[in-house]
Amino acid sequence: MSASAPTTIRDRVTAVPWRARFALVALLAIAGLTIWQTNAYLTQRFTESTRIRADLRLALHSGNLLSELRSNAIVPQLLARDRELIGALTDGDYSRSTQRLISFVEEIGAASLFLMDKDGRVVAATERRRIGASLRDQPQFLDALRSSATVFSQTPREASGYQFTYSRRVQFDGETLGVIAVEVDLAKFERAWAGITAAVLVTDSEGTIILATEPRWRGLTEEEALRRQDPEGAIERAIKATADWTALPVDAYLAGEAMMRSEARVAFRGWRIASFTNYASVRERVNGVLALEIMGFAILLALAFYFLSRKSAVRVALFQRESAELRALNARLQREIAERERVQETLAVAEQSLAQSSKLAALGEMSAAVSHELNQPLAAMKTYLAGARLLVGRNRPDEALSAFHRIDDLIERMGAITRQLKSYARKGADALAPVNMGDALASALTMMEPQLKSRKARITRILPSDEVWVLGDRVRIEQVMINLLRNALDATKLSDDPQVELILAAGETATLTVRDNGGGIDDLDALFEPFYTTKRPGDGVGLGLAISSGIVNDHGGRLIARNAEGGGAVFEMQLPILPEDSIEAAE
Repeated sequence: MSASAPTTIRDRVTAVPWRARFALVALLAIAGLTIWQTNAYLTQRFTESTRIRADLRLALHSGNLLSELRSNAIVPQLLARDRELIGALTDGDYSRSTQRLISFVEEIGAASLFLMDKDGRVVAATERRRIGASLRDQPQFLDALRSSATVFSQTPREASGYQFTYSRRVQFDGETLGVIAVEVDLAKFERAWAGITAAVLVTDSEGTIILATEPRWRGLTEEEALRRQDPEGAIERAIKATADWTALPVDAYLAGEAMMRSEARVAFRGWRIASFTNYASVRERVNGVLALEIMGFAILLALAFYFLSRKSAVRVALFQRESAELRALNARLQREIAERERVQETLAVAEQSLAQSSKLAALGEMSAAVSHELNQPLAAMKTYLAGARLLVGRNRPDEALSAFHRIDDLIERMGAITRQLKSYARKGADALAPVNMGDALASALTMMEPQLKSRKARITRILPSDEVWVLGDRVRIEQVMINLLRNALDATKLSDDPQVELILAAGETATLTVRDNGGGIDDLDALFEPFYTTKRPGDGVGLGLAISSGIVNDHGGRLIARNAEGGGAVFEMQLPILPEDSIEAAE
């Protein structure tokens, strides 16, 4: 199978789900938008129709109420002229008055009729329990005596509600004999309204509720009545207000239910009638239409999922085949990784061995420099010993002692040279200490002195006025310097005037720059790779710069190489500089 096959399968497999997801998301978005628009439109429309019906019902209720009041308003005027009632008030014989009132109330349809004498005592009544009661302080008696026309009065009942009465004084020959009163039965409307709407109330001109389907509202204002709700109703109202998403802003709440309020004027003494209609009817009608829409979109979604499921078998097969290929590829990569790790471990061991071998091979080149350094002290020692012998023979011991001191200094210098040679032959220690970069450079130049003299290269050193200190292993730092110097000398073999420039600078880092006027670097990318070399076979193995780069990296620095603008190569060794307070602490 070709290398491009897994990519093609994956593209085919993943393309279908993304298109399907996009189509499903689009369908869901369309469904949500459609349902939302339908809900808003139908809610507004059904709410308006419900409000219109509520207004029509209020007009009907108001007309019935006004018709009842007007039909009873004429009764006191007719009864005030009844001869039998006038005769009973004149003679004081009321034995037949009650029966006559009862015959009238059946024809009129009033709640009750009662007759009072001029002292306000009930002398005849359709409700016999009222006979004998004194109403001289009641409005229906007092107002009737003060007026020559029929008067209307409303008085609170002892139990609950109000008593609505039309009354008129009974006169004969200009003398007031008593008062006839008709009680209007408005409570029947409360009972009729209770089964039509959620709540209906009638208020007088002062805003006091005189009729209501809720008995506890009578005698209160509308605002006070709406505030009187059970705690359970308030909690239920909060929950429903949060969950309800179909109704428009509500006018009021009753028993936790959102209500629509409608109001109309009753053409009687400033009365007003108001009704509260539940939004449940609106909600039910809207939800019915929304349910049909949701069902339709659900069917579409079910069809979409059905067609997608038919492709699932193909996708599963493709996924399984690709998974098998990936498992085989993974196993092959694991084998390659294990083989690479073994090669890297072998390479690391080889690099350590070659690094030590490279250092030991350099000892041969440094032996000339060491011999040169040791020959000079040995010749001087020979001269000092001859002079000391003559001084002792001439009995001048003080001068001979001075010569011996000079010989001791030369021996100390020779010991330092041999110790330096021994420390370079050993592997560097892990312990780090402050290193003076100028001294390390001088030591490296000393070890490279024979090569420098044999190549006749001109060495230019530029050092700062202040000492430059770093924290590291001096032996390994000197090894890097020697490698850079050797590479610079090798690069200038073919140059007529070989020049090597050494610049030591201190800033954010301690930087040693080694510049030559050789042929430059052909491949900068592979320069620090192990076994990369531009030298002829036998002149090097290509590990010097790789080892040097590793040493600099171990010290937290970096080794940079580039070609100079005027020709030649430039190497920069950058190491973290050591502050003065850290030098004192280390010492």
